Amino acid sequence: MANRRQPRFRGTSYPTVEQINSDVISKLAHEYWAPSDAEMDSRKPFSLDVVKSVYHDIVSGRFSSRRLVLLDFSQYLEQFLWPNFNGQTADSVELVMSITALVNEKKRERAPVWQAFKEKPEQFALFFRRVLELCLAPNNYTSADGQLAFSSVEKCQLLIFLGHCVTSLEEDLIREQVQKIFGLPIWQSLSTKRLEIELKKVPNLKKPWDRLLKKDLKVDESATKEEHFFRHFMRNLMQSFENTLVAVTPDGPLPPGTQNYCEHFLNLMIDCQSSLNTRRFFHAVMDDAHILVKCRLALLYGRKEGRVFAQLVEALEFYSSYEITLTGSDLSEQERSVDHYGRATALQRIVYSLFPDREAIKKFAMAPVFKIDTRTALKAFFDSLSLDDLRKVADRVGVLGNRNSIETNENVGDAGLLSKEILTEVLIEFHEKRISQLQRVNEMAIYPTEDIIWDDALVPDEYTLTSETMPLPKLHLQFLSLHDYLLRNFQLFRLESAYEIRTDIEDAVARMKPWRNELGGTVFGGWARMALPIVHFEVFDVGKPNVGCKPPSRVRAKLTVTLNVRGNVRSEWESLRKHDILFLLTVKPTRTVGAKLEYNDHFLNQSGLAYVRGCEIEGMLDDRGNLIDELSEQRPQFSGETRTFRVWLDPNQYYHDFEATTNEGKENIYPTFNIVMRRKPEENNFKAVLETIRTLINSEWVVPEWLHDVLLGYGDPESASWKKMGSIIPTMDFNDTFLSVAHLESCFMEQSVELRNLSDLPMQPPFRLTFPVPETKKNGVKRSVEGDAVAAVLNVLTVEPYVFKKMSPYPRNEPKRNAVPFTPTQTEAIISGMQHGLTLVVGPPGTGKTDVAVQIIANIYHNFPEQRTLIVTHSNQALNQLFEKIMELDIDERHLLRMGHGEEALETKKDFSRYGRVNYVLSKRLELLSEVGRLQTSLGVHGDVAYTCETAGHFYLYQVLAKWQTYLAKIKASLNDADIADLFPFGNFFSDAPQPLFKRETREGDMSTAEMCYRYIENIFIQLEEFRPFELLRSGLDRTRYLLTKEAKIIAMTCTHAGVKRQELVQLGFKYDNVVMEEAAQILEVETFIPLLLQKPEHGHNRLKRWIMIGDHNQLPPIVQNKVFEKFCNMEQSLFTRFVRLGIPTVDLDAQGRMRPSLCALFSWRYKRLGNLPHTYRMPAFLTANAGFAYDYQMINVDDFNGVGESEPSAHFVQNLAEAEYVVATFMYMRLLGYPAESITILSAYNGQKHLIKDVLEKRCGNNPMMGMPAKLATVDKYQGQQNDYVLLSLVRTKTVGYLRDVRRIVVALSRARLGLYVFGRVPLFRNCLELAPAFSVLCQRPTQFHLYPSESFPTQRKLTDGLPEKPLVISSMPDMLNFVCELYKQKVQQLRPAIQASLEAEASSESEEEEEPSTTEPGVSVTEAATEKLEGPKQFLPREDLPFFPIRGDKGEVIEVDDE
Repeated sequence: MANRRQPRFRGTSYPTVEQINSDVISKLAHEYWAPSDAEMDSRKPFSLDVVKSVYHDIVSGRFSSRRLVLLDFSQYLEQFLWPNFNGQTADSVELVMSITALVNEKKRERAPVWQAFKEKPEQFALFFRRVLELCLAPNNYTSADGQLAFSSVEKCQLLIFLGHCVTSLEEDLIREQVQKIFGLPIWQSLSTKRLEIELKKVPNLKKPWDRLLKKDLKVDESATKEEHFFRHFMRNLMQSFENTLVAVTPDGPLPPGTQNYCEHFLNLMIDCQSSLNTRRFFHAVMDDAHILVKCRLALLYGRKEGRVFAQLVEALEFYSSYEITLTGSDLSEQERSVDHYGRATALQRIVYSLFPDREAIKKFAMAPVFKIDTRTALKAFFDSLSLDDLRKVADRVGVLGNRNSIETNENVGDAGLLSKEILTEVLIEFHEKRISQLQRVNEMAIYPTEDIIWDDALVPDEYTLTSETMPLPKLHLQFLSLHDYLLRNFQLFRLESAYEIRTDIEDAVARMKPWRNELGGTVFGGWARMALPIVHFEVFDVGKPNVGCKPPSRVRAKLTVTLNVRGNVRSEWESLRKHDILFLLTVKPTRTVGAKLEYNDHFLNQSGLAYVRGCEIEGMLDDRGNLIDELSEQRPQFSGETRTFRVWLDPNQYYHDFEATTNEGKENIYPTFNIVMRRKPEENNFKAVLETIRTLINSEWVVPEWLHDVLLGYGDPESASWKKMGSIIPTMDFNDTFLSVAHLESCFMEQSVELRNLSDLPMQPPFRLTFPVPETKKNGVKRSVEGDAVAAVLNVLTVEPYVFKKMSPYPRNEPKRNAVPFTPTQTEAIISGMQHGLTLVVGPPGTGKTDVAVQIIANIYHNFPEQRTLIVTHSNQALNQLFEKIMELDIDERHLLRMGHGEEALETKKDFSRYGRVNYVLSKRLELLSEVGRLQTSLGVHGDVAYTCETAGHFYLYQVLAKWQTYLAKIKASLNDADIADLFPFGNFFSDAPQPLFKRETREGDMSTAEMCYRYIENIFIQLEEFRPFELLRSGLDRTRYLLTKEAKIIAMTCTHAGVKRQELVQLGFKYDNVVMEEAAQILEVETFIPLLLQKPEHGHNRLKRWIMIGDHNQLPPIVQNKVFEKFCNMEQSLFTRFVRLGIPTVDLDAQGRMRPSLCALFSWRYKRLGNLPHTYRMPAFLTANAGFAYDYQMINVDDFNGVGESEPSAHFVQNLAEAEYVVATFMYMRLLGYPAESITILSAYNGQKHLIKDVLEKRCGNNPMMGMPAKLATVDKYQGQQNDYVLLSLVRTKTVGYLRDVRRIVVALSRARLGLYVFGRVPLFRNCLELAPAFSVLCQRPTQFHLYPSESFPTQRKLTDGLPEKPLVISSMPDMLNFVCELYKQKVQQLRPAIQASLEAEASSESEEEEEPSTTEPGVSVTEAATEKLEGPKQFLPREDLPFFPIRGDKGEVIEVDDE
């Protein structure tokens, strides 16, 4: 097991249920704010003394999460603090700070925060005002009663709260208050010169500014003072920060709380600068205060303790210097260059006008810009000026600032005028030529190195608290630009990959056991499946740099290893393919031979790991040194165990290392590599995704105009919806969407429907719908979106039937039809998906999300046959489910293509991969050519016309088409109806069709038959014309590329495949018009964005017309391994979830048909409206009770076993032996009653519990034919998107709710069962959790002990509505359940004895008649006894006195470590 790094911060220590119940806070809760109805009447009145007492406890614990979690569980905020906040209690600092602390804790726990404040929204403005006042309180501030001294720790809580407000602007309550401190009026705190400069930049702001000044003249003094407070708050907060910063000394201990306060302040500034809504006017204020310069020159910046502070300063500098306008437009490279040269030349003019007589000034003013815009040149020039001269220059430039605009009351100190050092740095920063962010990204190494991988601030470990400050980018609601959007995702994806790589490196190196021998060399005492010692490493090819670049164009090396390992491991190494990623490690161990790892020491200290570099495989070399062709079927034979790989190194990293070696005298690391490590292929695609993102950052890729602002989070949220797009398609065919007229009318109950039948057809499907024309006004006249004047626009939907054009007289070619009766909301989603624009479909469990997606795709395919649709999902499983349903509809399979390795799992014998589709086309071509040959024979045409697609085309043009046109002319001239059949030229060809071909009933009917037959023939030649390029293209690769770019109309791939293959797809000219995303709420932001840009723009525009996103943000988000990236950086937020938070219109599916209505009630509260389809009340499966159980769902309370509840042998590896035994015993009970094993799934909230249950299952049931194993054993997270009839759910936790407090996880857990759900957990713990109360209040309405009917067998005839037939057997505990199952098992075996004996005797008798064989039973043992012994199962079913069954992992829950390898 790999050694873990020594944690910088320990995770939260949660209180147990017993500790919660015995804590003094719980006693206070029962007296003052008990949430239960039973204790409501006995509550004591609100008392500020109680608030002060509790707050003193919080402060004394330095805002410990342990105390705050306890208060949160008791609903202290919702039931006591906020209901009693008003004008009389607002002066209480303890009350305000208590509310703030609990909000921060809720945010840290990812619990809903702002809902509580909506109960009294009118008081929030007062509360926010009090928070701002306390933010400006001096460090020596004391409360009015003299009992509370305000500390820096408390100020940190206030800054954290402000940060949460800044990042929660989607809430109207929050946005209204935040605008007061970030709106245009805050420019009143700017210096006069800077204000003039800013107003000149955006002339449109001059009028609003003048109106603001006039409005201020009309308000009274108190209102002016109030407005002044808000407008100067941010400037005063920055001054307070400066006062704290200057208190730091060069050495000695830091003032208490100073470091944390400064870090939290910078974190707040970063949040303000990284969102356009807060940055727009605040950026000038912060720049005018010179915060960045003062931070860089501060003593804390250079101290060892200030490492994180310095990294935060760099992050703030990135956002502060981001090239963007007030309106949110990115500055182009040319605009940035013009701006820079404008500043430099303006400086030259200013200094020359101020000091015309100085020679040095003249020389500076006359110099070319490229000689004066470097930091070195500027510093030399400004250092030569006096302080007064610098002030004059800074004033003329507009960067001097204005101290007079800052409040000078007792709450704000004065740091004095700017020093020469600060002024010099300010002027240098304003005029120097900076390296662009694009250049920095291009110079960045793709592979993480040891400096990044083991940097606690950049790649935190699992113990780091998410409440700490870290210099990491965050994914909020809004982004500054697409460049900023991609850059943040690039950085986070790179760091998340580094975290996963670190875990693999630590595991592999620990298994290798590097030791230092007596000679100082390195020996390895162990082995690892994923790593090998390096025999030889050599860099042999360094390409010349490309024009304008410094790094080499390529760097190649040879890597030699010895494969003296097991055969299967050797095969894995030899199977490495081109573009696979390896990692080269240098270890210089200090531990001597035999020394063991100390788990409390830092990994680097023990392992001696010095360097980490990545590389990409070019190929493996044979014994002669030639590159092995991977496509060759014959693999070369090797003479020994030595293998050599040729690899590509990262040119950027190689250049940095070369510079460090040459200029800084550092070690040349490349000859020192002694370990090579590989990773699992599915985990090792990070490089391709990172390169894709970097390519996008460098490219002028065009996002559709209608999508640009929505992606960044600005503008009208409804602007991309189909009703606002201005390009509505008025009429579309809905094919088989509606099953009947009644079904159609039921889908449009709230809209007027006009049934129109101009063709006198039966009013039956298919239907063509014409939507109301949206109107616009221009010059007072109502017009349609096309600009045509309209008299009136009515909200009337026109419906008319039409006839499917039959394509074949053969029944085998009858098209498949949809049979799903879509609900009104499903129909709304289908309509929205067929129109242009962005469609968001929220699909709760069981509401038919996949059926909706399939119907949208099919309707687009038939309405717009020239368009191409890209299907993207998160997982291969979901993609295959969607693809299999598409295959069942009326879609020509030659237009279907499934990309990626998951295609093999499709439940079909057909191959839908690229090469499989090529083979299908080639075989279909031969089939069609044979049909052409048959047609030729029937027409009596001579020659080999069916040889190729080209000859078939000539045959069609000169023979088939000519005969058809001649036939039509004859029919048109003839009045005899019989001529239609008699003159038909292709009658012999259709001799194998059902006869008679022509009914000879009506002229129209026979003519329709003739046209149908000709369409069948015509379609043969249309397909052959499409297949003609496959004749001309000779190689399989070229054929697959043509298939991908031209032939396929519906292309399916996972988001990972899209990210990895993007560059290849773009180079091939891949094009598509529509994107359909399933599981959109489970896909990372950047992985959702990349599929939009898999094609080149056409004439500067993106051809994308539709983007359909289908998902459920109320279920689990994307999986992020590092919890800090997941929570602190908000990396778990999918683009789908962000769109929902931004208020983009959604179509919420509102009827489920998967499970019993009673099971749906467990989670339906989470959705706006979620009902049940009618069949859930009618189908026998939903009406029949669960055999052997009194209820269809129950929450079973599981107490500690032998004094042990949950155990956590390693971080997040939580187990609960009592629940594991209880769950397995219930599974055995169900199997003994006859439940099929494939209908039962066991779920666990934690991976550790899953492994424990697996061990118990294998021990109890694995070798027992009466039991078997359940259909699936998985964690809740891994089981999302799947379901089964019966689910046994283990919640595991007994001390704290843990991450089950995330409502989304509970929704997934409770929605996987169709017929029966049995939840095992600690009832008192989960019942008292506020966020989970709606679900567990329903669960706990039923008994929390099993009520069983063991006399029943599966399936039972008892109905749910019949009531309980008799007094049930009540199981009080886990040991009782185990003993009961043991006895029941024995009874079942006894019942089966006669039947088994008779069967065995009959079998033995038949065998003896054929030939005599010696008996296989032991002497003295009867056949019956032998069979019985076989069926009695493993010996662990015999009860013990101290334990019903032998324990799997120890009586006290200890974990037995198992080496996976």
